Amino acid sequence: MPNKDATSASLFSGNSSPDHRKQGILPFQEIRELIDNGKIRSPVQICEEQLQPASLDLRLGRVAYRVEASFLPSRSSTITARIRALRVDEIDLSEPALLSRGHVFIIPLIESLSLPSDVSGKANPKSTTGRLDIFTRLMTEGGGEFEEVPTGYRGELYVEVVPRTFPIIVRAGARLNQLRFWRGSPQRDDEYLRNLDRRQNLVYYEARNGSKCPDGGPANTVVRAPARIGNGLRLTVDLQGRERHSIIAYKAKRKAQAIDLSAIGAYDPAEYWEQITAPKVERFVLQPGDFYLLASKERIGVPPDHAAELEQYDPSLGEFSVHYAGFFDPGFGYGLEGEIKGTRAVLEVRAHEVPILLEDEQTVGRLNYYKMADVPEKLYGQGIGSSYQRQGLALSKQFKPVESARSAVPKS
Repeated sequence: MPNKDATSASLFSGNSSPDHRKQGILPFQEIRELIDNGKIRSPVQICEEQLQPASLDLRLGRVAYRVEASFLPSRSSTITARIRALRVDEIDLSEPALLSRGHVFIIPLIESLSLPSDVSGKANPKSTTGRLDIFTRLMTEGGGEFEEVPTGYRGELYVEVVPRTFPIIVRAGARLNQLRFWRGSPQRDDEYLRNLDRRQNLVYYEARNGSKCPDGGPANTVVRAPARIGNGLRLTVDLQGRERHSIIAYKAKRKAQAIDLSAIGAYDPAEYWEQITAPKVERFVLQPGDFYLLASKERIGVPPDHAAELEQYDPSLGEFSVHYAGFFDPGFGYGLEGEIKGTRAVLEVRAHEVPILLEDEQTVGRLNYYKMADVPEKLYGQGIGSSYQRQGLALSKQFKPVESARSAVPKS
């Protein structure tokens, strides 16, 4: 067995051979090592709650700049220079501050990076951010791509924030997006995914309304079924619900009051959402410009030695975007020993230019699985405050549970 100190040194030394390093997404314990070794830097101590099983929550800095338009970072101009040229307003985030709907804000993050030469990264919005339709994208100096952190990147981090449906109230330290790190190429092909599904049971289904699950299981049960795989694990939309008149979607109201992201369980869902019940014909039309929350038919699991990501937009499946906060940590819907029989994915859906017809069990996304460099020392849902481990179709944590809210969510 290799010496632990020698192994740790090889992970962060610029001279060691990549052949001796574990490939894949870095787990919680290696992210912590990056922090301890000064590869992830912060003038304010990074708290334990920021470290997820396979990612790091990033915090907003003390100022937000409202700018005229979104812009892509480039090698020809620094982000700071672009902010100066496009700045409309400067907002102090040392106290709670309003970010208006439809405006573009660029916010320097508290964390910065000095990554090893073989480590890169990718960011995505946190689940709560996506469920509130807050569009965020990570920016790096000279990166040339949103959300991507180049191998060996050294520099500051910024986030573009656009509240698209609800105005929001935030302050410095708020966590809207998360960053994962990896070595090598952690993604695997379909044949690898089929073998993983046979070994690990990635997908379960519920039998409802007297129907049977895909593998013939009886009603009112949760049973294992083979994953539908083609360029990733295919997810379908649930427009049937568990029973007649089940809620199958929430549609956001266009005119609503601001949401304070620090207020947990504070808001009445009826003031912000319309509920949509299962249609008789099991189909539903997405209207352009509206924002919806739906759920997958599948209950999915992510084994402890893998992570997963749902593609945001796949033109081959339709002109809509789905789940732009689509990163699933190790242990999601799975547990340490596979004792959880899957968790449904909540789909954040928006049609682009034209109305889109969705039908029950229509494929709406592809879930890609990635190998971890090692099993994380903590997993999603296991006593770490994970909000959505056993979710159904759920609103973000800022809202009261629908069944206990002051007024019923209006039906459409």
